[in-house]
Amino acid sequence: MKIELKKFGTVLTSRPAGKEAYLVAKAYSLPKEQGETIEVDFSGVDVFAPSWADEFLTPLFLEYPGKVTLLPSDNASVKATLEVISLPASPAA
Repeated sequence: MKIELKKFGTVLTSRPAGKEAYLVAKAYSLPKEQGETIEVDFSGVDVFAPSWADEFLTPLFLEYPGKVTLLPSDNASVKATLEVISLPASPAA
């Protein structure tokens, strides 16, 4: 399955918003079975801050170990954020 982060907004900056987005995705979008792979798509996102990313991506990687792939992005804020945060078992973005 593919998670399009733009569905949560184009400016993803605050820790509370990242946590809320993860809880919404978990309730309505994320697979209930652990076997399905997840692709995170950054297209359409203008600003991606480390605080939002930490609240959304870290629990995603913890709950679906080895199943999450971060799709490549040319966005400078996405690249910088992914360099700053430490993800559990993070694949190259």
